Amino acid sequence: MTNERLVYVVDDDDAVRRSAAFMLRHAGFKVQPVESGVAFLKLAKGAERGCVLLDVRMPEMDGLQVQQQMISDGIDMPVVILTGHGDVEIAVQAMRAGAINFLEKPYEKEALIGAMEEAFSRLENSDLKEMAASEAKVRLACLTGREQDVLEGLMAGFPNKTIAYDLGISPRTVEIYRANMMEKLRVRSLAEALRIGFAAESGDGLQDIAE
Repeated sequence: MTNERLVYVVDDDDAVRRSAAFMLRHAGFKVQPVESGVAFLKLAKGAERGCVLLDVRMPEMDGLQVQQQMISDGIDMPVVILTGHGDVEIAVQAMRAGAINFLEKPYEKEALIGAMEEAFSRLENSDLKEMAASEAKVRLACLTGREQDVLEGLMAGFPNKTIAYDLGISPRTVEIYRANMMEKLRVRSLAEALRIGFAAESGDGLQDIAE
């Protein structure tokens, strides 16, 4: 089963494509490198279904535009976004549009493999999205109001310093709330916390949960 799992590595940087393809193939994935978002969209409609490792900064069409076009064209493949340092706001936009996860360059092999394993779990179990939406409210109910405030700031793509300014607290205090929030939600990454927040937002929203 593992060697049938196809990953489209979409990045205009040849070195990044080669590196990601090497790590994924070594882990047992089938890989198809693609040099641009435009090229991927051309082949994707009639292509074998798989998961997409999609760079966010590319010429002609960036990752967000490619992701939006995938939705418009009905290309139903889970997406993991690749971002550079400082592009968290863009990664949040991608996740709000349905990306499974994001990886910040440079990334470790374990992080890449873990993200793609999660993407294929979503591909193989279409009920996961619906389950997440119903469970998100229960998961978030354990957070304090301040922890939910911090999560909302992160969902808006704000850095800790901006969240601290908006809430009138110190960046260090934001870090503490953020750590507590992630521990209560039983998540190991910001991407996982964001998915829970967005799932709740698609239902009743965080404010209703807080009440």
